[in-house]
Amino acid sequence: MEKTVVITGAGGVLCGAFAKFLGEKGYKIALLDINESAAASVADEINKSGGVAKAYKTDVLSKENLEEVHEKVLNDLGKCSVLINGAGGNSPKCTTANEYYTPGDENSKDVLTFFNLDKSGFDFVFSLNLMGTLLPTQVFAKDMLNGEGCCILNVSSMNAFRPLTKIPAYSAAKSAVSNFTQWLAVHFAKQNIRVNAIAPGFFVTNQNKALLFDNNGNPTKRTEKILNATPMGRFGKPEELLGTLNWLIDSRLSGFVTGIVVPVDGGFSAYSGV
Repeated sequence: MEKTVVITGAGGVLCGAFAKFLGEKGYKIALLDINESAAASVADEINKSGGVAKAYKTDVLSKENLEEVHEKVLNDLGKCSVLINGAGGNSPKCTTANEYYTPGDENSKDVLTFFNLDKSGFDFVFSLNLMGTLLPTQVFAKDMLNGEGCCILNVSSMNAFRPLTKIPAYSAAKSAVSNFTQWLAVHFAKQNIRVNAIAPGFFVTNQNKALLFDNNGNPTKRTEKILNATPMGRFGKPEELLGTLNWLIDSRLSGFVTGIVVPVDGGFSAYSGV
């Protein structure tokens, strides 16, 4: 295959699964993550299985750092042919305690409400998801200009289709990622760089585990609501994203597909609740 795939957020559950799958298919994998040890662990698995992978400590909100990592990737693995923008996440600083407005919220100091959401928290979440997609694209898309079979895959979310309660910054940011995906698809169309996004439904990851299960491993009320709104009645498994991933990045299979956001959600986005 000989193509180099650059994955941000590669130390996470979902992007780690992406990396291992693509490593098995013969791609050279550059794993970028602020948590270098997590990325290195995934890289070790790929290398021990006969693949080629290398981890790089990366801050996706620093263009200077991204440029430095880009030079290292060029020297180690060659030009980027596929960029997967998987870095993202939410913050407790921008998560309201309740789903609905409660009288007195506007004066509350002890409970996190819409009115006292931390601006720095909102800025961080929005930047991590949107700027954390824009900046790596600015840096690594240069490798793809005038190339063949090159593409960018962004990671959106169910939040982009239907905003979830309590997490306004994350929902707004993922909506922006979906819109930006369409913008990029048009912008790079003449360069034969396809740009699409995958929108996972509900999967258990390191970031959301505490919201989905209590300290004893029992499902929370939020989990019950999620599963009740998912027609298939369960969380997704990371490997259930891999078919969509494979289709979207392989130009032999999806060479005329660009500017779309594909939900992989067990029917969540199709269910009205009745």
